[in-house]
Amino acid sequence: MFSAIARVFKAQDLRRKILFTLAIMALFRLGSFVPAPFVNYSNLKACLVSTQDASGLYQMINLFSGGALLQLSIFALGIMPYITASIITQLLRVVIPHFEALHKEGQAGQSKLTQYTRYLTIGLGILQATTLLVTARSGLLFGAVGSAACENLISPEWWAMIIQILTMTAGTGLVMWFGEMITERGIGNGMSLLIFTSIAAGFPGALWAIQQARGWEVFAVVMVLGLLVMIAVVFVEQSQRRIPVQYAKRVVGRRTYGGTSTYIPIKVNMAGVIPVIFASSILFMPMLVTQFNQPAPGQEPAAWVVWIQNNLVYGDQPLYMALFFVLVIAFAFFYISITFNPEEVADNMKRYGGFIPGIRAGRPTAEYLAYVINRITSAGALYLGIIALLPLFALSFFNANQNFPFGGASILIIVGVGLETVKQIDAQLQQRHYEGLLK
Repeated sequence: MFSAIARVFKAQDLRRKILFTLAIMALFRLGSFVPAPFVNYSNLKACLVSTQDASGLYQMINLFSGGALLQLSIFALGIMPYITASIITQLLRVVIPHFEALHKEGQAGQSKLTQYTRYLTIGLGILQATTLLVTARSGLLFGAVGSAACENLISPEWWAMIIQILTMTAGTGLVMWFGEMITERGIGNGMSLLIFTSIAAGFPGALWAIQQARGWEVFAVVMVLGLLVMIAVVFVEQSQRRIPVQYAKRVVGRRTYGGTSTYIPIKVNMAGVIPVIFASSILFMPMLVTQFNQPAPGQEPAAWVVWIQNNLVYGDQPLYMALFFVLVIAFAFFYISITFNPEEVADNMKRYGGFIPGIRAGRPTAEYLAYVINRITSAGALYLGIIALLPLFALSFFNANQNFPFGGASILIIVGVGLETVKQIDAQLQQRHYEGLLK
């Protein structure tokens, strides 16, 4: 292992890329602790201490910001506006033909789509910053509406609110620039690595909270189970179905093209972490509505509010777990149906003289690809549903906190980004005639 690390730092340009990436990640974490202007940080810390268990309402957003959201820092929004903008831009390809045409134009079209994503990120940053500050001022962000511990967190002046919105939006733009700089001058995918940094930063605190609450015995069991989960996730994330493709020979002038054999790699989990994010966002909405329908002092809440609070709150309620599982599976099929078009793949193969052995080109190929995709997605969707429910099972069996690290979106991102980054470093080493990291 140490010899592999030594080989990585032996190449000067690769060493420069890795150090540059680490420096940007350090700056990103530093900005997560810098409070936004006109935020009373001492009152904020007291509010967080008094409402430790109430912050689970925004646990997904807080997870992707590395804890910066609940600290109202300049990077409070983190990378979430860019993730949302990227997903919206990708989904709009189905609705807006111009976006689909840009996607097919190659590098020029991709650059235009990236520009649209940046503009949308800034717009979403303004909207989310406004929502965040309004909910923080009311105490809703911390689940403590009307609590004396969460008063006077933000200056009430309108101009202070505008400065805070501009600061957080600028922080979102800076985070987006950090990610693009890592992609261009560092190693790995910049946006993915920033998400990796945010989630990994919360692992020690989450594990230590389990130890403090349940002792060393439960802590050891959680660590062993976490290791087994990580091994299983690595195995599934690396699994793929390889569909063989044969290209016929073509003679153009005096040159012969084609005649090669390749394959189409279809991963078991083609949707990644997107279905988990979608399902969490949908189930987040009913609870958000109830928070804006709080009863007056001395009055009982409405019956539908009580029902939602008893059944659709993030936790170990059976109805919530069942809905979460079903939504993850549904969104996995929905997302893959958008991102992978069997007819388009079949047409491209036919255009360049490719065919699957034993399958006729054209429509039969598209039907065969759709059949394979549906079968693999069934297994991948079940796998995603089980991984997404692991933190909820942890609440039931280990009484762990809501940010249980070995499950849900966190473990998928940690493993996926880690594997992809190691592969890129290994490819860089092999280009320089070294042995590489992977054997």
